[in-house]
Amino acid sequence: MIYELRTYTLQPGKQPEYLKLNAEVGRKIRGDKYGKFEGGWTTEFGTLNQYVHLWSYPDLNERERLRGELAKNEEWTRGYVPQIRPLLLAQENKILSAVTPFKPPADSGNIYELRWYRAQVGRLGEWLGLAKGVLPSREKYSRNVCYWQTEAGQLNEAVHLWVYKDLNERAAARAKALGDPDWQAFLGKALPLLMTMQAVVLVPTSVSPMK
Repeated sequence: MIYELRTYTLQPGKQPEYLKLNAEVGRKIRGDKYGKFEGGWTTEFGTLNQYVHLWSYPDLNERERLRGELAKNEEWTRGYVPQIRPLLLAQENKILSAVTPFKPPADSGNIYELRWYRAQVGRLGEWLGLAKGVLPSREKYSRNVCYWQTEAGQLNEAVHLWVYKDLNERAAARAKALGDPDWQAFLGKALPLLMTMQAVVLVPTSVSPMK
């Protein structure tokens, strides 16, 4: 299984129009026929005016085949894409492979935190090994959806998605984790392996499977 994380930066003030088209036109055309839609969110903190969406495919060959089929769908290419294209400023894409089990939450009413860390060249595997080792301790405080590593796009990156009921729960969970000796030991070993760290807080859209 591979995952595709796409981030669209929208023209300021155009997010409501994009989301309406996405929900009423795009989702009805595409459904899960051309890849499985795992989640769609808008950014609440971090870079604003962004739509972040996650897809899964059995493998890269099937992704290529399905996207080729989508390109033949005239409802998509002539009906939907021309309407959303003027609303977009930029598009970014990452192809990801999971390094922990993918565990979407069963409940709704959540917020999500997407974090991505760029490791020093050649050190991502070491960082991921440390992260997986400490994950049972970290999950005492926060629910993890998945850890991934980038296979295409910006390389040497770890991407991880966390779920919280609200920002207060997030703040309390992170404070508790920082006081955990296992997490403190992890940070001491893992932080020197990283070059950059980024995060955004995400709110699910009305059509997102992950709520």
